[in-house]
Amino acid sequence: MTRHQKRKIDETHVEQGHEELDAASLREHEEFTKVKNIAKIELGKYEIDTWYFSPFPPEYNDSAKLFFCEFCLNFMKRKEQLQRHMKKCDLKHPPGDEIYRCGTLSMFEVDGKKNKVYGQNLCYLAKLFLDHKTLYYDVDLFLFYILCECDDRGCHMVGYFSKEKHSEEAYNLACILTLPPYQRKGYGKFLIAFSYELSKKEGKVGTPERPLSDLGLLSYRGYWTRVLLEILKKHKSNISIKELSDMTAIKADDILSTLQSLDLIQYRKGQHVICADPKVLDRHLKAAGRGGLDVDVSKLIWTPYKEQG
Repeated sequence: MTRHQKRKIDETHVEQGHEELDAASLREHEEFTKVKNIAKIELGKYEIDTWYFSPFPPEYNDSAKLFFCEFCLNFMKRKEQLQRHMKKCDLKHPPGDEIYRCGTLSMFEVDGKKNKVYGQNLCYLAKLFLDHKTLYYDVDLFLFYILCECDDRGCHMVGYFSKEKHSEEAYNLACILTLPPYQRKGYGKFLIAFSYELSKKEGKVGTPERPLSDLGLLSYRGYWTRVLLEILKKHKSNISIKELSDMTAIKADDILSTLQSLDLIQYRKGQHVICADPKVLDRHLKAAGRGGLDVDVSKLIWTPYKEQG
């Protein structure tokens, strides 16, 4: 089952695994899962306050703080356990293929099937900072793209996005997170842009998995606005939504909704027409803010999943 199908089932049935609960017990369960169970984590040089509940195995629920290995993402209850682990752990980067390196930034592709424990640990960690994420233990169906800052000690995780290996709905991104110490530095925008560069390499259009959080929609609307308006500014002749979609790998529906939200679409003689007054474009571009870190496509060395052996 894809996540989308599973979510459809979850929306029409009682949450799976809780069928035996009556309505009152289910509400109690939902209230319990809203309460943070882990208050802090230590990851690399950072101590981070958590934001949300994450369903760690029961034996970890009495821990106010968990200690994560920043390379393999194994987690422990005590600092001494982490110190012992670090002496044995020989990883200095995520356990996958490095597909991008530009300056000190690096991207690794981790296959959930080949690195199941890492994928599950990443989901536990991410849920501490994501409100709407459903936790999936079946990470086999996903690829994880881990963004790292690299120094002489190794490659330190900054954030990530996940992606279904085979999505019928053309989803090119499932979950996205920048860890709190690295937020507001343009990394989220970089991850969104990176997901579209992968779609271009695949020769497909892409769109993020729905439903998007309010913040997610804001980030994507900003990205779509910047990319589309930069093209419209340079493009002197007529251009169709289909052509924009082919150039950017952005799904036509997302292009249409973005341009409509900016009042750049008019309906004339039975078809949508893009109205691109340069002054109006500049005003919208300024409002959309800056684009964050650029993806240098020449540094991306990647083979789409279906072509791998």
